[in-house]
Amino acid sequence: MSELTHIDADGQARMVDVSAKPMQAREAVARSEIHLASATIDSIESGQPAKGNVLATARLAGIMAAKKTAELIPLCHPLPITHAEVSFETPPSRDRIEITATARVSAQTGVEMEALTAVAVAALTIYDMCKAIDKQMEITGIRLLSKAKR
Repeated sequence: MSELTHIDADGQARMVDVSAKPMQAREAVARSEIHLASATIDSIESGQPAKGNVLATARLAGIMAAKKTAELIPLCHPLPITHAEVSFETPPSRDRIEITATARVSAQTGVEMEALTAVAVAALTIYDMCKAIDKQMEITGIRLLSKAKR
């Protein structure tokens, strides 16, 4: 097992020093799911929730969250995000919305925390906007699908 990079020799939390690493184009893709009643999905698709366009709001919230990740996660490096996108897909079972986020940067460290934060906040936004009509929603499966550097 690899060592924990955010812990120093004395066991104290520390920010990883990436100053010696080269600048590289980096990309990360993350996914999460929010399980909802099919009637809730119908309501989202028809624009009925009282709080407004659920998916447009969740998309914007996810993108904004990616840009603010270093303010939320204490030891993350602040990164100059060059691209962030959030997309949604409802499978034929109509029991959930799958949320995918892609984040890109040219930097000395990866952008996976930004993609993960984007899907988490997008899911939380859907939850917040639909909680009055669906008390059984569940956010699951927040995970990194891929990361790459070029």
